[in-house]
This record gives sequence, C-alpha cells and structure tokens, in this order.
Amino acid sequence: MQFTFHKDVGDDTLKIDGDLHKYLFKVRRHNSNKNLFFRNMEDDILYEYQIISVNRRDTNFQLVNQVFKPIKPKKELHIGWCKIDIKNIEKMLPSLNEIGVTKITFINCDYSQNNIKINYEKLDKLLINSSSQSGRSDKIVFDVVGSLNEFKKLYSDCYMFNFSQNSIQENIDDIKTIVLGCEGGFSSTEIEIFNTNKIVGVNSDLILRSETAIIAIASKIIL
Repeated sequence: MQFTFHKDVGDDTLKIDGDLHKYLFKVRRHNSNKNLFFRNMEDDILYEYQIISVNRRDTNFQLVNQVFKPIKPKKELHIGWCKIDIKNIEKMLPSLNEIGVTKITFINCDYSQNNIKINYEKLDKLLINSSSQSGRSDKIVFDVVGSLNEFKKLYSDCYMFNFSQNSIQENIDDIKTIVLGCEGGFSSTEIEIFNTNKIVGVNSDLILRSETAIIAIASKIIL
C-alpha cells in the first residue's frame, strides 16, 4: 500500500474504526510506532499522520506533515466503452486505473447489454483500492451516455477501435478519446458515424474480447 484512503484526511486529528481499523492492524499488522500516509482523493496532497492512541476498536491520529505530491498519468485517455457484463467491467477496472486511464464513459450501443445496472459506489471502491496500491493520486472518472451517436456529438474528434488498416500505433499522438465496442462489436449504422480515417485497429487477425481490447488500447496509448 502506497497510502491509505479516508474521506476525512486533512483534518488535524483523524479517527479510524470499523473495517479499515481491522485491516490496518489485523491484516496488514501495521506497527503502531510508525506513521501512516493518507490521501482523501480530493486533492493532490499526501498527508502523514502519527498514531496518538490505539485500542481494539479504533485508532486516533494526529496530522504531522503534508506535502503536495500529485502522481498521475503523463497522458490523458478517455475511453467510450459500450456496455458489457458488469462483472467483466469490475475485473478490468483496477488494471485500467493502474495503467492510467483518465475517464470511462459507458455507452448504450446497439449490441451492448443496456439493461445492466452499474453500481458506481462499488466501482469507486475498486478504484480507490487500486490507486492506494499503485500510488496514483486520483482515479478514473465515470460518465454515461445513451447512444454512440450522442457520444460522437459530444466528442467529435474521437476515434473508433475496430478492424482497420489504420494502425492505432501510427495515430497514438492524436488519440485523446477512443470508442471500444462490446461483444459483437459495432453495428453497420454505428460504424458509418465515423470517417474511415478515424477508425483504427491493431496488427492482428485475431478477434479480441472487449476486456482484452480495452487493456491493449490503454497500454498502447498511455504506456
């Protein structure tokens, strides 16, 4: 763990109890003589706290230092992701957060599972844990739009990832926003929304699952 998250971090004193208290002292077996570093995920400050009292149920901390220390991806990437099964989304999010994806907009596409319910509170917990482990001082931002056509109107310069002779590698510097299909890909109507020079692919004849493709895209563009 690079830091611990708590919403009240920044106050002169901090009280930890419940599951977080159990995690720190029973799972991680933190040495009570050592200071702990916290973030609140609202600013880019790393806060250092000293333990002033600890018992079975809670721990009280005193703020001893704070430093402005943003740790963020060097390149921003916004991915429009046609909705897939929520369990598969949850599996991929920690890796996407660690790679450095800036924003994900979920889209109701023609072939996507538009009836899925997204528990954003659960997704946020996954991202906070991912950032705590990787050291990232922020996390992926979420949005949702009703159709690919609507998304294209909002982000007119976006690219589409699909089968194409245009290499994603050769367009990396220009890609700030890219759309990824669900299982089954895009419908012919959706493909027609994009100019052919805005449709990019990879050098492979294999069909990638949506989960595989999103990791490949993020890695190629950001890392």
